[in-house]
Amino acid sequence: MSTQRRVVIAEDEALIRLDLKEMLEEDGYAVVAEAADGEAAVQLAAEHRPDLVILDVKMPVLDGISAAEQIVARRIAPCLILTAFSQRDLVERARDAGAMAYLVKPFTKSDLVPAIEMAVSRHEEIAALEREVGTLSDRLETRKLVERAKGLLMAQHGWSEPQAFRWIQKASMDRRLSMRQVAQIVVDGVPEGPGEGQGPPEGQGPSEG
Repeated sequence: MSTQRRVVIAEDEALIRLDLKEMLEEDGYAVVAEAADGEAAVQLAAEHRPDLVILDVKMPVLDGISAAEQIVARRIAPCLILTAFSQRDLVERARDAGAMAYLVKPFTKSDLVPAIEMAVSRHEEIAALEREVGTLSDRLETRKLVERAKGLLMAQHGWSEPQAFRWIQKASMDRRLSMRQVAQIVVDGVPEGPGEGQGPPEGQGPSEG
């Protein structure tokens, strides 16, 4: 990994926390702090400003979803929720709290890393959209439209979610359109979408104009 991501982990079971830390460090992540309850997780996240906070759902003092809600509301870091329960309502509650991804226990390192990268990339997407769109209602509408456009691009080209978003972002910069306008063009089904039908900007970001 080119830049080491800094992670705070919150899990009340010490053995699971140790396993999680080992998995992360083996894959090149830096665990900067550990918590055994949700309230401590919020404090440590605010203190360390990590790239990601991993939270177990069931924790004392403050549960993981409530902790995620506070961390996301304060724009501290993206959150990944760990849960042993795959109930739909819990997943929806985590999403409503602003969690960027969730992982059902037991999980392996091969499950963990993609979930982390998904959480970080979704957080970056939202930050990019927030910079572009002023009001909250416009932001929600833009996010819905961009989600639809991403889904179409992924289906048409077999791209990953981050690739589809990068393509929308690059097309927006190349064409001097907002991401919402680019997403609308994709959803409306203009042949080849905006731009010249080229593939997504793989490793390189859309920094060069």
